[in-house]
Amino acid sequence: MLNNQIKTVLEASRARGWVTEPDAKHLLSAAGLTVPRFTTVTDPGEIESVAAGIGFPLAAKIVSGRILHKSDHGGVKTGITTKNELAAAFERFSRLDGFEAMLVEEMVAGLELIIGAKIDEQFGPVVLLGIGGTGVEIYQDVSLRMAPVGPDDVASMIKGLKAGRLLSGYRGGVVVDADELTRTMICFSEFVMASAEMIVSIDLNPVMCSAEKCVVADARIMLPEVEE
Repeated sequence: MLNNQIKTVLEASRARGWVTEPDAKHLLSAAGLTVPRFTTVTDPGEIESVAAGIGFPLAAKIVSGRILHKSDHGGVKTGITTKNELAAAFERFSRLDGFEAMLVEEMVAGLELIIGAKIDEQFGPVVLLGIGGTGVEIYQDVSLRMAPVGPDDVASMIKGLKAGRLLSGYRGGVVVDADELTRTMICFSEFVMASAEMIVSIDLNPVMCSAEKCVVADARIMLPEVEE
């Protein structure tokens, strides 16, 4: 069932070259990963009911088939606490290139991790776990394993992180539920294996991990170039 859903969504996204975030999160949720409560808004008249349904604070992001890196185009707004702020975000996003909708989702807290995958020409599907957020390119603190991964692999990946102590509540920080992180990594690995023939890479950054759950706050699935 999931394989059919993966194929349908990825085939529909091939011409674009990537999967829009709402579609990506639907797929990941179906695969067993936890995503924020979210919806899409196409009309400003929907804003009040959406805000009431999810509750503040909220994050809003543009959905556009022409904008991959949303932050670079001013297409992300976090920490929204009023309907007026949400309406202002919609009005701004609607003026951006290729606007299709606004993704609205609950804000989630936790330690920022990155979970990712790429299809290596030599080794096949490879999965990644690391310290995420905006500093991921600076710190480059990641562990890699060939997919699929099991509990022992995930434990080894965590141990291999230079900043792995952060997951244990370093200096009063968030203590990450190791069992939930392990479950998340295994579900992600299975998803990668199921979609490997149709993708190039996946970046989940950040994944917000706490003592209760690991939530995929942002998702990017890249697809092969369409041969002409």
